[in-house]
Formats: sequence, structure tokens, C-alpha cells
Amino acid sequence: MDKLAGMAMFVRVVECGSFSAAAEASQVSATMAAKHIRTIEQRLDARLLHRTTRRQQLTEVGRLYYERCKQVLAEVDLAEASALELQGNPRGRLRMLAPVSFGTHSLVPVLTDYLARNPEVSLELTLDNRPPDLIDDGYELGIQLGAIDQAGLVARPLRPYRRLLAAAPAYLARHGRPERPEQLSEHACLGLSYWRRHDRWHLLGPGGETCTAVVKGPFSANQGNALRIAALHGAGIALLPEALLADDLAAGRLLPVLPAWSYMPVPMSLIYAQDRRPTAKLRSVIEFLMGHFGSEGVA
Repeated sequence: MDKLAGMAMFVRVVECGSFSAAAEASQVSATMAAKHIRTIEQRLDARLLHRTTRRQQLTEVGRLYYERCKQVLAEVDLAEASALELQGNPRGRLRMLAPVSFGTHSLVPVLTDYLARNPEVSLELTLDNRPPDLIDDGYELGIQLGAIDQAGLVARPLRPYRRLLAAAPAYLARHGRPERPEQLSEHACLGLSYWRRHDRWHLLGPGGETCTAVVKGPFSANQGNALRIAALHGAGIALLPEALLADDLAAGRLLPVLPAWSYMPVPMSLIYAQDRRPTAKLRSVIEFLMGHFGSEGVA
């Protein structure tokens, strides 16, 4: 007789409490239910159940076999459900977390493209610069800058996160353009207030050369767009994410400063909880984002 069918019947007999109840639940005869159990006992050469006219009780071998059967049957159900899921269309609501500047200027345009291609999916995006806590906060997907120190996560590497230096033409006309990172100490520098050492900019230059520039300035903020606006009004040289500066640089509203140098690139990862059965929705979003922001993705 089929092993899986026998295992399923044995589990049902145990959980229903009798052959007759298990047979009724399985829509077979009590004789057939008993035959499944006898076949297993003969194959194992061991008794699985102590049976009396009033009740039945698992033997030690039966208890172990019951637990293993439940695991095997669960794996079979999972395999079939996963195969069906692979054939299904992405659908449902997905909650995602991402850093503010990257999320606003780089991620949102890509997500809107994804939604246009997958009309049965809805996305709830939260923008927050704090390291995401996906598991406790109930998010399915996140983008994190820096090292991943939370257990139970899968981390897919994305292209490193770059910050560039830029200033308004009017500021550079008044104060000149620095030629070396060390000269930034002579300029008004606009930085993020929540950096632990916001008076130090660790820069990477040509050929892997590094420099730690000591900076100061009249204005700092905890949000990149505020620094961008200050830079547009000529307040100083800003160090901001590449995506946040792109439109202003292209339009000439801001000019690159020390273009061969950038802030030390920060690793960026797409993270999600370890899941033995990712949904079509989650899998499709991951593949779409890796195609755009992964190291081999589009520019």
C-alpha cells in the first residue's frame, strides 16, 4: 500500500481517537483504515497502537512514528503548496520599510513601475532611517544601510549607497571651489545632525585613496532634503545621497564639488525574514528590486 497514504491514515487514527472515526473522516471503511495500520506495523515489525475494546493508546514506537509522520506530511503539503504558489499570480498587500532619501527618490519610482505590472498587489511603504526590525514590526521586506545584525534575516546585497558633495553656483562663486578634501575645513559644510561624528567626513577618492576631512558649518539637519534646500539657497557644501542630488545636478541648480571623491560607500541590502514558503507577491517584488538595484541591475 502507498506509504504516504498509510502515514496519513495513521495520523488520522491517532488524532480522531478510533479507526471508525478516522475511516469516516477519510471516507473509507473501518476495515481499510485498520489495513493501513497493519501494513505499517508489519513493515516496521513493531506495534504502533495498544488497542482494546474501549480505547487505544500509542506505544513508544507509535509515538515516535506519529511525530515523524506529521513532519513528513507537513513537508509534502508545503511542497505542493509551494509548487502551486509558483504558478500563481502575485497578489495581496505587502508592507515594506526603507531609508527616507533612497526610498523617496530611488525606490518609489521603481515600485510604481512594479505596481503597474502587477495590479493585484498593493504596497505600504514606510520611510524611516532607523535600522528596520522586520520581524517585530511586521514588515515583509526592507532595505537597510550598513551591517545586518538581526538574526533570522536573509540579506541580498544591493549596489552600495553613495553620498556626493555639491553646492550652489552662487556659493562657489563667492567662496571658491575646493581642490582637495582637506580644504573643506575652510568652507561652510552642511551635514546630518544625527551622525555621531558629524564634524568628520570620511571620503573615498581616486584609486581607493581615503581622507577624513574635518568640517564645520552654520547649519545641520536630521533630514537630507532640508540640507538640499539649504544648499540650493547657497548656505554651503552639502554631502547628500546621490539620488537626492541627481535632478539638481542635471539641471545645474547644484554643482559637483570634488567630483572624484564621495563619502565612503555604505553597503545596502534588501532584507526579508527567512521563510520556507515565500509568496508569489514577495518573490516577485524581490526579483524586481534586485533587477534594478542589485549589483547586476539596471543603472
